[in-house]
Amino acid sequence: MEEVKEFYSVEEKKLARYAKALSHPVRVYICDILSKQACCYSGDLAEEVPIARSTLSQHLKELKNSGLVQGEINPPKIKYCLNKENWAEAQQLFKEFFK
Repeated sequence: MEEVKEFYSVEEKKLARYAKALSHPVRVYICDILSKQACCYSGDLAEEVPIARSTLSQHLKELKNSGLVQGEINPPKIKYCLNKENWAEAQQLFKEFFK
């Protein structure tokens, strides 16, 4: 059987993953909040973002799955922070894409 060559580059896949994570205004807003402070607990985010906690949880899950945000469980709270390495990588990929 013939080997199929990968069509998309690793960078294109990463850029698409980050773009998908940032494709909703709530997720952009969450990233904006997190970019201005070291970390934030889920309860504090729930007070900042005017949506149901379950909806906030789904948006945080998308951001975590993309690698832009990381969560640390400190029962009964979860502390969220930007993943600074992936955040910098996303910035660079978008910068190169829009040059």
